[in-house]
Amino acid sequence: MSDRFRKFVQIIGSGPHTGKHLTREDAAEAMEMMLLATATPAQIGAFLIAHRIVRPTGAELAGMLDTYAKIGPQLQPVASHARSPVIFGIPYDGRSRTMPLAPLVSLILTAVDIPTILHGGDWMPTKYGTPLIDIWQEWGVDWTQMSLDRVQDTFAATGLGFIYTPTHFPTAAGLTQYRDQIGKRPPIATLELMWCPYAGDAHSIFGYVHPPTEQTALVAATLRDTPHKITTVKGLEGSTDLPRDRAVIIGVHQPGQELKRIFLHHYDYGLSNVNPPLLTNPEMMAEFELVLAGKPSDLLDSVLWNAGFYLWHCGAASDMAAGMKLAQELLTNGAVRKQLERVRNSL
Repeated sequence: MSDRFRKFVQIIGSGPHTGKHLTREDAAEAMEMMLLATATPAQIGAFLIAHRIVRPTGAELAGMLDTYAKIGPQLQPVASHARSPVIFGIPYDGRSRTMPLAPLVSLILTAVDIPTILHGGDWMPTKYGTPLIDIWQEWGVDWTQMSLDRVQDTFAATGLGFIYTPTHFPTAAGLTQYRDQIGKRPPIATLELMWCPYAGDAHSIFGYVHPPTEQTALVAATLRDTPHKITTVKGLEGSTDLPRDRAVIIGVHQPGQELKRIFLHHYDYGLSNVNPPLLTNPEMMAEFELVLAGKPSDLLDSVLWNAGFYLWHCGAASDMAAGMKLAQELLTNGAVRKQLERVRNSL
């Protein structure tokens, strides 16, 4: 047992009248003790459920991110990449209701030389939704078997990288068991959305469900003097995928500037309010094949809706409509399918 870690549990687990929050430095130390298993399983479980109940502060998230930056893996900048990479922060516990769009969007972005980094693990509690890694494996791209050096090589050659935590950050993946045992998503799930596994300037984009999550995350970014652009999306199931059944709420945070808002409405671009429902893997991959061929479908509309925004937001298109048109052209002319082949061949 760690007497030091027990003190952290006592601080955040003492209830509404006597409980307190950790300092940034203490949160960083607590995170390191959990990652390195200096704390016992009982202590880690107690800490995670207590922190879930009281909710983390921006300072605590900043400290935990300090430890992730200290211990976790990072891809390195590539001289031939003209743009800073996009880092998509998507819930690790996957999707259970709607189709995941990030893999297709990532191929579209990298097809026009916008480097993109994804990260995540396997099927994960408490949701046990379809993880991104499954889709890449269905495409014949198995990030799970690649060393970090090989991921770096693929990132350099194609602009696309995937940090698979069980292989590349096993100490973090080792905490996954506690999610199932406590039956709730701990604050680490928010930390994962914000994590930037890249050593240079980047554009972090992460999703959220509850508005307080966005504000806490931005406080953490400000405390850490995060030097790069951050975009927040109230997306499908907490992801970075733009919904079509409601207004899209986007936040743009530049260092030293106030948060700016972007609001998008599907009907302004001639789209229905349908979010394509999640299908079984074989059915989903068949739908993805149609999208790669540019064939009309509800899924294609959602991909164009998302890729159009990100192409515009990342500087590859003059506006949303131009971004959607560019995405359609890239799919129709086979550029996106060729990009998928480039990624496969790089392995």
